[in-house]
Amino acid sequence: MAKNLVIVESPAKWKTIEKFLGPDYKVVASMWHIRDLPQKSLWIDIENWFTPEYWISEDKEKTVNNLKKLAKSASQVWIATDEDREWEAIGWHLCHALNIDPTTTKRIAFHEITKSAITKAVENPKTLDLKLVDAQQARRLLDRLVWYKVSPVLWKKIRKWLSAWRVQSVAVKLIVEKEREIQNFKPVESWKIKVMLDFAWSKFEAVFSKVNGKVKKLSSKQDAQKVLSTLIDDITTIKEGKTKKDTIELSHKTSLDFKLVESIKKDSKRSPGAPFTTSTLQQEWARKFGFWVKQTMMVAQKLYEWIDLGNGERQGLITYMRTDSVNLSKEALAWAKSMIEKTFWKEYHKSRSYTTKSAGAQEAHEAIRPTDLSRTPESLKWDLDAQQLKLYTLIWKRTLASQMQEAIVEVTTYNFSPERATNQTWISKWEVIKFDGFMKLYIEGTDDEEDEKESEWMLPKIQEWEIAQSISLTASQTYSRPPARYTEASLVKKLESEGIGRPSTYAPTISTIIDRWYVEKKDRKYLHPTETAFTVTDFLQEYFWQMIEYSFTKSVEEEFDIIAEWKLEYPTMLQKFWEGTLKKSIEEAGEKAEKVVELVGKKCPDCGEELVYKFSKAGKFVGCSWYPECKHIDQPEEEKNALDALRKKYEWKPCPDGIEWTVVVKTGRYGPFLASSEYPKVKWIGKIKSEKDELLEEILASKWLLIDEETGEEMVVKWSRRGPFLAAKRYPEVKIAKNIPKDVWEELNARMAAASEREEESV
Repeated sequence: MAKNLVIVESPAKWKTIEKFLGPDYKVVASMWHIRDLPQKSLWIDIENWFTPEYWISEDKEKTVNNLKKLAKSASQVWIATDEDREWEAIGWHLCHALNIDPTTTKRIAFHEITKSAITKAVENPKTLDLKLVDAQQARRLLDRLVWYKVSPVLWKKIRKWLSAWRVQSVAVKLIVEKEREIQNFKPVESWKIKVMLDFAWSKFEAVFSKVNGKVKKLSSKQDAQKVLSTLIDDITTIKEGKTKKDTIELSHKTSLDFKLVESIKKDSKRSPGAPFTTSTLQQEWARKFGFWVKQTMMVAQKLYEWIDLGNGERQGLITYMRTDSVNLSKEALAWAKSMIEKTFWKEYHKSRSYTTKSAGAQEAHEAIRPTDLSRTPESLKWDLDAQQLKLYTLIWKRTLASQMQEAIVEVTTYNFSPERATNQTWISKWEVIKFDGFMKLYIEGTDDEEDEKESEWMLPKIQEWEIAQSISLTASQTYSRPPARYTEASLVKKLESEGIGRPSTYAPTISTIIDRWYVEKKDRKYLHPTETAFTVTDFLQEYFWQMIEYSFTKSVEEEFDIIAEWKLEYPTMLQKFWEGTLKKSIEEAGEKAEKVVELVGKKCPDCGEELVYKFSKAGKFVGCSWYPECKHIDQPEEEKNALDALRKKYEWKPCPDGIEWTVVVKTGRYGPFLASSEYPKVKWIGKIKSEKDELLEEILASKWLLIDEETGEEMVVKWSRRGPFLAAKRYPEVKIAKNIPKDVWEELNARMAAASEREEESV
C-alpha cells in the first residue's frame, strides 16, 4: 500500500495525477459529494442554532467504506478537491466521513492538471480553509430553508410539484420581467433617408442627418416627404416601393449634386478583452457557436481534467474553469510574450494586467487559460473532437490577444451638403484598420443583434468642395424593435452584473429552470417563460418579495463573502434571514393568499362551468372547475396542435416491424412517441427526432456513411452518455461502431446556424 492517499473528487483525474506523483502516492476519487442533507425533510434544527444533520447516502456507502480502509492503511491523507467553496466543503465532509481531523489533514489545490502544478502543490500543502467551509454551509442551508419552507406554500396555494429557490427564482423573475417588457412594448415609427452617390466611378452611401447643424429626427412619412421636397421639384413623381415586412420605400433616380463640405479623419484605439472568466467564456462560446451554458462547462471540464495526447501521455489542457479572476500568472505572461513575438512581430506584444470587476471575486486565483500556450490548436487537431478543439482555440486565442497591442482604426467621416439644400448634412462613414494589433488573432463577439453588417462599398478620396452625384434616393420606414429576449449568454451576463450567484452556479441555475419547465428555449436560443413562471413569479413577488429582490440576492452573496473572512458567523446570518424575512412571509402567505386558479377561458361542454388548467405528474391538462361533481378532462389546445402536426408528419407510414401495420403517434408520461398501429400487441416504438437529429442523418446519408464500406451493414445513429455515434443497425449483435466524423459535425453546425439566421430574418 502506498504511504500517501490522495483523494480527488472526479474519477477522470486520478490516473493522470497518480502518474505525476509516482509510486508513493495512491490517488482515488470520492465521486463528488459523499455527505449531504437527506431528501424529503429539512434536516436543519432551526431552534438549535440552525444545526444541520448530514447523512451519507446509500449510493455512497460503498465508496466511503472503501475510502476508510485506504485511509487507515495510509500514513498520510491528502485532500485534493478543486479550489472553491463547494469543493472545500466536500473536502471537509470527506474528513468527517473518514474520521480524520480536518484541521491537520493536508490539503492541496491546483488550477491546472500538469506535473509542475501538482508537484508544486505537494511541496506547499495547506489545511482546509474552514472559513470557506462555513461560507458554503451558509449557502447550502439558506437555500435549503427557502426550498423546503416556501415550496410547500406553492403546493398549497398554486399546485403540487412546484418549487422555489433563492437564485433560480430570481433568474425566472428576470425572464418574466423581460417578457412583460416585450408584451407592453409600443413600436415607434421612424424614417431614414439614404442616397447612393457616385464619384469617379466609386459608389458609396450617405445618410440624411442634420438641418442647420442640428440632428433632425424623421418620425413620419410626412417628415420624410418634407425633406425630399427640398431636393425634388415635384414630390408626386416619387414612387412608393414594394412593402417588405413593416418597411415602405420611396425611390427617386434623378441625379442630384452633393458637395463635400467637411472631411474628418480620426484614429481610434480598440483594446482586447480580458482573459476568460467562467461567465465571459460561457457568453462568448454561446455567441460564436450557439452552445448552451451547460454544454460549455461539460466541454471545459474535459479540457481541464485530461486529454489523451498519445503515447500514454495525459495532460490537463486548460486551467480551472470555475473562476471570476482575470489575472494571469507570471509564467503565463512570459509564455504569451514568447508566442506573440514568435508568431507575429515584437510590436504586436503589449504586457497587460486586468482587474476583476466583481467585488466578491474569490473562486480561483487565475483566469481560464491554456496550461501551455506553446501547445497550439493546430498541434491538437488530431487529439480533440470538434467541440473541444473549438473551445480550446477560443481560450488560446483570447489569452494571447489579451497580451497584444491595441488595434488602430482610422475612421473617415464625409459630411455632404446637397446643392439644392445647403443647410442639410448627409453623412458617410468608413473605417480602415491601420494596425490590426490583437484583431489579427481575435475579435470579440457581441450581444447586439442590430449591429449592422459591414458595407460592401468603401469611400473614395474626395477633396472638400468636390461634387458627388446621386444614383438613387431612398426613404425607408422602420419601427423600433422590442427588447430582445434573454439567451443563455445574455442571462449569464445579467446575473453577473446584478451580483446574483457565482461562476459555478450559472450553468446549474439555467439547467434547473429549463428542466423544471419554468422556462422554454425556443428558436434554438431564446428563453421564454412558461405560464407557470408568470404565476409563480407573481405569487413570490406578492408574498416573498424580499427574497426575490435583486438587491437582496446580491447582499446575500456579499454576506457569504463576509462569512468567508470570519467576520460573521453563519448561524447569525441564517437567524436574521429566518426571523426577519422568511418566517413572516410564510405566515402571511398561509393566512392571506387565495388558491390560484388558472382559467382556460372556455366553458365546460358537459356542465357549463369554467374550465381550468390542472396538473399531474404526467403534465398539464384541462379539467372542470366543478370537479369532482364534473369529471370532464381534455388536452390543452397547444398540445392538440403539436400532436396534429406530428400525426401529419409520421402517421400512415409503414411500421418498421411489418408493412401490414402503420405508424401512429401516441403520448406517454414522457411526451409523444411513435408506435405500431397494433401497439401494445406489436412492441415496436420509435423516438420522435429533433430537427438537429434529422439533419444529422441527412448529412450522414449524403456522405454514404449510413452504409459500412467494409461489410455493407446498414448504419444508424445511436446515443450514449457521451453523445451520438454511428453503429450497425443490429448493434450490439453486430459489433460495428464508430465516431461521427469531424467534418459532419462542422457541416451540421454550419447548417443549423444558417437555419437559425433565416428564422431570425423571417421574424
